[in-house]
Amino acid sequence: MGVERITAAFQNGKKAFIPYVMGGDGDLQEQIRFLDEAGASIVEIGIPFSDPVADGPTIQRAGKRALDNGTTLEGIFQALAEVRTEVQVPFVLMTYFNPILAFGKERFIGRCIEAGVDGIIVPDLPYEEQDIIAPLLREAQIALIPLVTITSSIERVQKITSESQGFVYAVTVAGVTGVRRDFEQELQTYLEKVKANVQLPVVAGFGISTTEQIEEMIRVCDGVVVGSKVIELLENEKQDEIRELIAAVK
Repeated sequence: MGVERITAAFQNGKKAFIPYVMGGDGDLQEQIRFLDEAGASIVEIGIPFSDPVADGPTIQRAGKRALDNGTTLEGIFQALAEVRTEVQVPFVLMTYFNPILAFGKERFIGRCIEAGVDGIIVPDLPYEEQDIIAPLLREAQIALIPLVTITSSIERVQKITSESQGFVYAVTVAGVTGVRRDFEQELQTYLEKVKANVQLPVVAGFGISTTEQIEEMIRVCDGVVVGSKVIELLENEKQDEIRELIAAVK
């Protein structure tokens, strides 16, 4: 299915709620089953890494717990392959480039196919270097999700997204992930500009944690990613509050 499964999540003007979970921080299969049943549009799965430069404290702690639990990339692939037989929700992996290189690019993509992974996000892979892996992903029909930021010029946004698939991940802050109380005034203008200049659905992420923030973002965007808050609520077994966040996009 690959890219098609992601595209279907946005069909007919549907708004997407994309929760982020850290692979190996708790029972990944159980988390995916719950999020699928609760109405998540796509599930983003983080690959734990020792040097997570884009992650704030909550996700860093989740990654450390996962590594302390002995989590491996192969173990995450096995868990995803097993749960894929039960759910149709798209899977998007968020990984730094080092684990892909260490695992082997071809082997990594082969395991993505076997595990039913539909897209990947690589925050430390610059656009100028993406040909290291992009052609292999295109051949496998796995989306390489582009990241654009509030500091990106519209010309660069157009360049970065011109050959991309899936959706555009619009980073809402100049900084790392993590819960925030409010956002910069110019954010809405930036998101509107991105929407007007790209062909793909635009999803806002980084720092979104309340139903009010979700409602604010989806007035402009096609969806939201919620990471730190989802991890915090799963850790504290507050599944009903996750359902409330998901309901905010419906």
